[in-house]
Amino acid sequence: MPAANFQTLWQHEQGEVYPGPHYRRAYCLLYRATEPELGFRNALPDEATKLKFTASSEPHNGAHVLAVERALLQLAPGTEDSDGQGMQQRILDAWKRRHTGGDPNKPTLLMVGGYAGSGKSEFARFISQLTGWPVLDKDPITRPLVERLLVEMGSEPNDRHTDLYREKVRPLEYQCLLETAYANIDCAISTVLSAPFIAEATDPRWMRRLINRCEARGVTVAVVWIQCDVDTMHEYISFRSAARDSWKLQNWDTYAASIDLDLRPVVPHLVVDNRLGAAISLTDQVRQVFGTVFQ
Repeated sequence: MPAANFQTLWQHEQGEVYPGPHYRRAYCLLYRATEPELGFRNALPDEATKLKFTASSEPHNGAHVLAVERALLQLAPGTEDSDGQGMQQRILDAWKRRHTGGDPNKPTLLMVGGYAGSGKSEFARFISQLTGWPVLDKDPITRPLVERLLVEMGSEPNDRHTDLYREKVRPLEYQCLLETAYANIDCAISTVLSAPFIAEATDPRWMRRLINRCEARGVTVAVVWIQCDVDTMHEYISFRSAARDSWKLQNWDTYAASIDLDLRPVVPHLVVDNRLGAAISLTDQVRQVFGTVFQ
């Protein structure tokens, strides 16, 4: 949760400063309400804006199951041949069986992709908290090596936009991420990957190689694409103030022009609609039903 002081809260109350995404999230958690309910924005079409359940210490009671099922409805089919209900059920089964002997399904490699600031990491953590599947996030796994490599090659440590990075460094990032994932699934551990996958998920040959390699290990590959809008992405990128995003923020118009909001993976996939942060708001409500707020 963000740090706050009296002046910040007063500015929010007086309408002098519009709360950033993390403050809005904190207000929603504090008042047990959604952004549309608190007047921060209008609800999206068909957006679930309320989850009213009685708190319970029993983790698998009816209210908890319903809350999880409501959240998993965010996993909408992105293609006609994507098995949305199957993936929802697999996650629900893993959650139910997490403390009762493990998940009987074969291991799953769940790829969560989307543009910077779309909500990938947050949604990946939510799935991990439901299922117990570990999350492998590309940035924290590879950042120290990437920054050192870029400097050694004569670039800036936060370079994420030049041909040098895209052609020489970026492929190694994804190779490291996948090799780490293979180490998990070779031990029959389902794993959640969080990375943009912009070039990878739209490359039929890359995806085919990944799927073939996983199928040879008896592992199911599922792809989730986080849909978002440019303004929300800008808001989240600005708020997190990561050094690697400095070029994006300084050249936002140029970067935004490169974003294809209609981009989708070339393989069967699921889509989470996180425009205006709607999906993350719903996952927060589910966590409230559990009585837990995850950082």
